[in-house]
Amino acid sequence: QVQLVESGGGLVQAGGSLRLSCVVSARTFSAYPMGWFRQAPGKEREFVAAISWNSGAIYYADSVKGRFTLSRDNAKNTAYLQMDSLKPEDTAVYYCAASPNHSGSYNLLSFYDYWGQGTQVTVSS
Repeated sequence: QVQLVESGGGLVQAGGSLRLSCVVSARTFSAYPMGWFRQAPGKEREFVAAISWNSGAIYYADSVKGRFTLSRDNAKNTAYLQMDSLKPEDTAVYYCAASPNHSGSYNLLSFYDYWGQGTQVTVSS
């Protein structure tokens, strides 16, 4: 059973920073591509960023490119999403996800089999 637990969300002013963490309870975490998605009220869940198993490939949505940084520490079974220069439009519930696959589209919801419960990020103007 693979479980994902996010943390690090909260309330921050525009221009501020937060770092989200996602701890994965799986022996094979180091083999899983990881992704972050977000869902704002009344909107569909959307892709934010993804990272390959060895950090060799990292992808970002255009809306966060240059402001967010995704990384992972396989020794700690943890993925991190550093979010800087936050904007009110970044307000959403953020979800991490893991995939047992290595090929496919990292930006698609369907690529991922395992999901966390989400953490709220609120950016005030």
